[in-house]
Amino acid sequence: MFTPAEALGLVMAVLDGHHNTGDPADPVGGALGKIMRVLPEAVAGPAAAVRSLSTRHPEPGARTPDPETTAVLAQACAANRRLRLGYRIRPGDERVMEVDPWAVVVRRGRWYLLCWSHTKNARRVLRVDKVADVEVLDVLAVPPADLDPAEMLEDHLSAGWRHEVEVVVGAPAEAAAEWIPRSLGRLEPIDATSTRLVGSTDEPDWYVRQLTAIRAPFRIVGSRELREAAEALGRRLLRAGA
Repeated sequence: MFTPAEALGLVMAVLDGHHNTGDPADPVGGALGKIMRVLPEAVAGPAAAVRSLSTRHPEPGARTPDPETTAVLAQACAANRRLRLGYRIRPGDERVMEVDPWAVVVRRGRWYLLCWSHTKNARRVLRVDKVADVEVLDVLAVPPADLDPAEMLEDHLSAGWRHEVEVVVGAPAEAAAEWIPRSLGRLEPIDATSTRLVGSTDEPDWYVRQLTAIRAPFRIVGSRELREAAEALGRRLLRAGA
């Protein structure tokens, strides 16, 4: 019989590599459901909480967090219970914070906790793999009624970085949204034929490569670092085709 850690590890491994873990008609989802139905409740409960999450193709370097920690976070979200966390900001810098957990979201193999931090009095998106320890408190923690976990995560990933981004795309917003993921920034219609992309990034070289997916003319208004990264990429491509 599986131990709790083994069962959670199995569920998380399947989540990292497969989309339809909650669909009983899917072969992998059906097999996982059969396994969980014969597990003791003490093992199946945490595993079911983790199984309810969703994921996409992993990013290079994505780290799978501790299964037991992830299960505690997911169960606290479901039970609306406040948490006291030990959180590693960076190696050697761990801080204690109290949060109201709202949702655990898996995006491209990275696991995030969406929450309200009472320590910072602000919304926060925390990396689950940086949670060193967790204590469930007997305090009610109700998420906002209008919470959209996926949208909140994408907003967080596209804002607050060092270099501001402004790009004008020669296409309507509906078409631009097919090429530009929400994590790159916010799309603002300018008129019927053009759209403004507003965001920020710490990695101009990486960001410019994402812009090459746009299948319409576009112009980089800012920042200077982003324009320089685009010029460097253009020179490389010209040399490659010479």
